[in-house]
Amino acid sequence: MNKAAKLLLGTACGLFIALPAFGACEPKPVPAGSTDFGAPVELKLGHIQSETDFWHLGSVKFKEELEKRSNGNLTLAIFPNSTLGGDRDLVEGMQMGTVDFGLVAGVLGNFAPSIQLLELPYLFDDHDQFVKVVYGPIGKKISDDVYKNSTVCLLSWWDRGPREVTSNKPINTLADIQGLKIRLPEIAAMVDTWKHMGATPTPMAWSEVYTGLQQGVIEAQENPIPFIYGGRIHEVQKYIAMTDHKYEYVTITMSGGTWDKLSPLQQKVMIEAAEAATEYENALVRDKTKELLDEMVKGGMQVTNPDKKEFAAKAREAHETFAKSVDLDLYKEILKTIGR
Repeated sequence: MNKAAKLLLGTACGLFIALPAFGACEPKPVPAGSTDFGAPVELKLGHIQSETDFWHLGSVKFKEELEKRSNGNLTLAIFPNSTLGGDRDLVEGMQMGTVDFGLVAGVLGNFAPSIQLLELPYLFDDHDQFVKVVYGPIGKKISDDVYKNSTVCLLSWWDRGPREVTSNKPINTLADIQGLKIRLPEIAAMVDTWKHMGATPTPMAWSEVYTGLQQGVIEAQENPIPFIYGGRIHEVQKYIAMTDHKYEYVTITMSGGTWDKLSPLQQKVMIEAAEAATEYENALVRDKTKELLDEMVKGGMQVTNPDKKEFAAKAREAHETFAKSVDLDLYKEILKTIGR
């Protein structure tokens, strides 16, 4: 079965099959019967999460697959907890060749404008629409745009689950977020949309969020459930609203310079290991997220289920204006792909 068929099958079955970053990072053809990996290569991967986070567990799986499939020819050292710097530092490190791999998300929008469209709250109605876009032709187009603008290869998209809102008060309607001081990452698509919805966005580094909530500097924040749990937000917030306002991802990206130096067989193994790690990490998110939410609820957190249609209708009023500043044609292509 070729990769295109695997991709369609995976999407139809609700699975997550990695889409290698072909095009600018097209793998070299492997000579028939070749077993020559070339000189051994030591590689470095950085991310901002802790060793208990799904990102890190996916990174460990990537390391295991890489080293097993290459018979130790390729080795990978993992640096969690922002050891190699924050998201922007990782991208710049990959550009310079001092970092080989990074797990990064929204920061790529500073280098490749098209990916900013994926940051729009309520762009998608459900997870299936998200999968259809990022694992299809649009995902490849964005991957090529990332490489063109940053010389960083986007190997695959890892699932993080939908973003939800935690707060000091229950959120059930759009009226409940009017003037709400909500922490957001410094991503224009998110800030613009939440402002249009009536909230008062407060961009803030993730490392400052727990203290900010504890001290009342902010009243709410939004993130995927594994992120909320890992950040111990349930210790300083009482409510979680299942808004599903953004289907979240993180990309496993690679220095284009490192990619170019690899032999054909090393590149082949790289793609296979990235595929295996993607399926593993996405399965973790799919299977374990409810367990983490249940644990927070047992600890006293209360769940609300707002009318998402009301939130989405207001959010989408701001989409086209933002899209005009980025790539209106691609935005319309996304809408066409998801049937809206």
